[in-house]
Amino acid sequence: MAGEKSTASIADFEKSLDELEKLVRDLEQGELSLEQSLTAFERGVKLTRECQQALKTAEQRVEQLVENSDGTLETRPFTPDEPA
Repeated sequence: MAGEKSTASIADFEKSLDELEKLVRDLEQGELSLEQSLTAFERGVKLTRECQQALKTAEQRVEQLVENSDGTLETRPFTPDEPA
């Protein structure tokens, strides 16, 4: 069941990202009215926050596989600042 949630989250993220890219293109074309531009901008801010939260959640789920000195393997939370 957890895999279904993960797949849905990825699909939601990709959908939000696609919509955000479309909003940016529409805004860059400069053909929207001021009201439409403001609405698009507000929606873009909301989508950006949702995407950032999804990335943060995904980052928290990433783990690294490490080999202990005795040869056994274990997983640990991934910390980007750790040396490889």
